[in-house]
Amino acid sequence: MPIPERQGVIPRALLRENAYVSIRDAIVDGTLAPGERLNDADLAQWLGVSRTPVREALARLEEASLVQTKPGRYTMVTPLDVQAARAAQSVTAAMHELAVRQAVPNLSADEIEAMRAANRRFAAALQAGDVDAAIASDDEFHGVAVTAAANSAIRSVLEQFTPMLRRLERLRFSSVHGRDSVAQHQRIIDLCEAHEVERAAVAARDNWLSLDPLFECEAPPE
Repeated sequence: MPIPERQGVIPRALLRENAYVSIRDAIVDGTLAPGERLNDADLAQWLGVSRTPVREALARLEEASLVQTKPGRYTMVTPLDVQAARAAQSVTAAMHELAVRQAVPNLSADEIEAMRAANRRFAAALQAGDVDAAIASDDEFHGVAVTAAANSAIRSVLEQFTPMLRRLERLRFSSVHGRDSVAQHQRIIDLCEAHEVERAAVAARDNWLSLDPLFECEAPPE
């Protein structure tokens, strides 16, 4: 029989998840810079938790290629890697294509409106130069189809690979290139509303593949 959590005690699973999300977001937004060495004791103090959830979070982040470890020597934020990011882009684009393909036949009018509202917030955030709000709104926009698809495998894969791309998207959404996404989102909405399943799925895939110019910016000189 499982032992119930004591009143006022935060469940261990929640501690693990909070540590993971906090460190992941700090890597994505640049608070923890590429190549920065990480110390689990320092991170535990920063987050106000023990070392155990921090170590578990770092193990998950290593699987997502956001952290590199060499046992006994170092743990550090993974430097931006164009080849790894391209691989993550291909997988992420394919997952969003699949999510839209599975979601469109059953999308409700409320879900279409949720996509429109998220895109309006996205456009406003870009106009204001608020990169954090732009990324949050972009997540909300794409999340409508991911949720409607109700495919746990898609969600699991996206959770692993999307954070790597978000590091690059911060560059995109802080530049004029990000404005192209507003029109791309609108096209996805129009095709979803028209129940153009294949065209909507391809449009969703192409939206993620449009990150290509950023890879050129990040590529090391020959």
